[in-house]
Amino acid sequence: MVREIDVLHLGRDRVIGVHLVRGLLVDPGPASALDSWIDELEEEPRGLVLTHIHLDHAGAAGVLVRRFPKLRVYVSEVGAPHLADPSRLLRSAGRLYGEENMARLWGEVAPVPEGNLIPLAGGEEVEGFRVLHTPGHASHHVCYLDLDTRDAYVGDMAGVRIPPTGFTLAPTPPPEIDVAAWLDSVDRIEALEPARLRLTHFGTAEDVGAQLDRLRESLRRSAELARRGRATFLEAVEAELDAHVDPETAERARQAAPPEQQWLGLERYWSRREDGSAD
Repeated sequence: MVREIDVLHLGRDRVIGVHLVRGLLVDPGPASALDSWIDELEEEPRGLVLTHIHLDHAGAAGVLVRRFPKLRVYVSEVGAPHLADPSRLLRSAGRLYGEENMARLWGEVAPVPEGNLIPLAGGEEVEGFRVLHTPGHASHHVCYLDLDTRDAYVGDMAGVRIPPTGFTLAPTPPPEIDVAAWLDSVDRIEALEPARLRLTHFGTAEDVGAQLDRLRESLRRSAELARRGRATFLEAVEAELDAHVDPETAERARQAAPPEQQWLGLERYWSRREDGSAD
């Protein structure tokens, strides 16, 4: 039994979703949204399952451990140190979002005690999940396949899709976007033959193959558009939103995947390839 919880980030529905499965919270979102849902839990959670440490997915981890001290926190071994000491993560996010917006967007980002952290390399089986290392959106991104239901909890790897539309954006914020690695990770997710995809942004995709194809198309198109410059990229993204979704859905997509940030991530990706700092 899986419960989908809309955290109502910044008062909007269908932007950030938490999944509750077997007493585990998959990607609990930011602390700024906790008051909208945490008191509605019927039982104390026993663990957090994190796909990656970006604040819209894992920002509330430290606050939740403080509230529930026995929580086990499953996270990539690369991301784990940044949960124990989030100072570098916060500096990076502050540059991206602006220091003046951090509290409003994400709330408190508290450290997670090292004793609560369970670092993952990929390849493990934990809590009934198979763990898959899936770089591309972030080097520390992992996905979880439920070995019972065959649900795949994919974080950002299958894109941003705001129901009821199927329109999909590839979220490409800096600093670690790697288009080639992302496409390879998507192939490996698909090879697991999941029954459905559980998305943070937002809900559940039953059409697994079609959703992954939409992600591939969006990622490839966005990457090519970014090579043509900022203005061309932003104009194309806004035109696609206007053409494919209604204004309310478009606002939710922009909140989950701000177009300016998507440009910045891809601009950094191409710059690193051109200067030889990335293979």
